[in-house]
Amino acid sequence: MRLLKLILTMTAFFQLFGSSASSQIKTGDKIPSFSLQDQNGKTFQISSVLGKQPLVIYFYPKDETSVCTKEACSFRDSYQDFQKYGAVVIGISADNVASHQSFATHHSLPFTLLSDPKNEVRKLFGVPKTFVIPGRVTYIVDKNGIVVHTFNSMRDGEKHVTEALEALRKL
Repeated sequence: MRLLKLILTMTAFFQLFGSSASSQIKTGDKIPSFSLQDQNGKTFQISSVLGKQPLVIYFYPKDETSVCTKEACSFRDSYQDFQKYGAVVIGISADNVASHQSFATHHSLPFTLLSDPKNEVRKLFGVPKTFVIPGRVTYIVDKNGIVVHTFNSMRDGEKHVTEALEALRKL
């Protein structure tokens, strides 16, 4: 019983100090403008793709971890489907450029990975944390920069891909 109370207390504490769900970007919201370094060390500006094509922006905790690798490889394996919809796939985590370059090379990832070492863009989107672990949320964005679908799941990385493709199909 004491253990259960401790767990509930800790959960409430971490939820209190994680990102607020009310600050999270939701369906119908316009995404914020941002720029980050990609896996090749080049500056990627979101404004360079807004207005041109749909976007799939997914935030993930860490390169080379089990669920993150499965998620990235699922995006890779379905990449041609995303291209059929004209969508740009963008993965974002706090890992540095070198880590992203290694991760992309190791798993033959054909899409952009952005380095957000200070979690500034993560905070702009209001991506919630699970305890102290950065959240895993995917945003599907139309050509005008409006979020048309979000999906949040820490455990099921591969479902982020099926959710994204279904949302793109409806555009």
